[in-house]
Amino acid sequence: MATSTSDEAGGSKPVVVKKYANRRLYNTATSSYVTLDDLAQMIKQGGDFVVYDAKTGEDLTRSVLTQIIVEQEQKGQNLLPISFLRQLISFYGDSVQFLVPGYLEQAMVAFTRNQERMRENLRATFGIFPFGQFEEMGKQNIALFERALKMLSPYGRDGKPTAAEPAAPAASAPQEKDDPRLERLEEQLEALRKQLEALGPKQE
Repeated sequence: MATSTSDEAGGSKPVVVKKYANRRLYNTATSSYVTLDDLAQMIKQGGDFVVYDAKTGEDLTRSVLTQIIVEQEQKGQNLLPISFLRQLISFYGDSVQFLVPGYLEQAMVAFTRNQERMRENLRATFGIFPFGQFEEMGKQNIALFERALKMLSPYGRDGKPTAAEPAAPAASAPQEKDDPRLERLEEQLEALRKQLEALGPKQE
C-alpha cells in the first residue's frame, strides 16, 4: 500500500506510525505507542494511517492491515468465508492475479455505499435498523465476491473447464440494480474467461 486512500481523495494526510524492531508501533501524531486494536479503532472512526519501518523506512502498511484482519478473525468476528479465503489464496501467482485487487476494491466500494444508503433510509423511515436485512445484503455481496473469483478461475484442479453455475432464481421482490462499474468489470471478466477456455485445448 504505497499511498493512502484518504490522501488520494484529497482528505487529510494519514497518521504516520513507526514500527520498531521489537514490533512496537509508535503513533507520531500522539507521540505514544499503540496496539493493533488501537489502529483498528482508528479505521472504524474514519481515520487513516500508514506504517513505516522505523529503521529502514520500508512501507509496512499492507502487512499491518493484514495483521489487524487476522487478529479480528481470531477473536471470532468472522467476515471472510472459508471458501472465499481458499479461492483468494489460489490466485496468488496466477496469471490473472492483477484483476483481483481492482474487482474487490470496486465491489467493496459498492457494498459500503449500499450499506450507508440502506442505514439512512431505514433510520429515516422507521428510526431503527433491521439487522436481519443487512445480514442478507452482506451475504449477497459475499456471493458476488465468490462468483467473481470463480469467473477468474475457469479451470478446475484437473485442468478442465469447470461447469457453469446454474442461473439463480429470480427474486420475488424487486432488487436494486447493480453498480454499473461492477457490471462492466463482470463483463470483462466473462470475456477473459471465454478467452482462457478457448486457449485451454491448445495448451493441452
